[in-house]
Order: sequence, then structure tokens, then C-alpha cells
Amino acid sequence: MDIRPIHTEADYKATLKEISVLMDSDPDLGTPDGDRLDILVTLVQAYEARHVPIAEPDPVEAIKFRMDQSGLSVKDLEPIIGKSNRVYEVLNRKRPLTLSMIRRLHQSLGIPADVLIAETLSG
Repeated sequence: MDIRPIHTEADYKATLKEISVLMDSDPDLGTPDGDRLDILVTLVQAYEARHVPIAEPDPVEAIKFRMDQSGLSVKDLEPIIGKSNRVYEVLNRKRPLTLSMIRRLHQSLGIPADVLIAETLSG
């Protein structure tokens, strides 16, 4: 099993391509191909942890994600953000989050406050 560390972007892309081929064949764990896939995925994760920065999530996207994950509707956010028109304005990036909205979103939905205070991407 000839496996080498990922040092360059070219190594990274080649490893991703090999992982894709192996995943298509869906090898069983404990087989040579299954072991190879496991090792290559571990190498890619280590490379990405060092070389691929993870951007902080956008506050509005974090709210939408939590809504989706929890099965919440605009109506469910009214006690937290305000009347439905205000909720839509926030979700459509027409109105910024206020400090009190951020506090309530954090307390009610468990969205980290640092995510909610981050700069919102322009819509």
C-alpha cells in the first residue's frame, strides 16, 4: 500500500480523486481498499485542517440553518425577532440583527453569539 503524505495542492487533488474512485466502489471496512480509503480520508482531513481555513458562518445563514434543523417557521421566530415582517426583513438581509435579537436568538435557539454578531454577507 503505497501512501505518501499530502504536501502540495496537486497531491491534495490527486488524493481527492483517488478517494472518489474508492468511494464509488464502496469497499468494505477491513479490506485493502477499505483500509486505503480510511487512511486517505484521514490524510485529507489532516491536510485540510492545516491548509483550508473554515470561514465563520454568516448570521442569517446560521438562523436559517437552525430553523431548518429544528423545523421552525417564521411564525416560530416572532417571539424572538418580532412580527413576521421583521423576521422576513432579517432573513432577507434588509434589517440587521439588534443586540436584543442576538441575545434572544442565542438563548432560545442556542446559536453562538459570536456567530450572530459576525458581519452579515450582503444579499
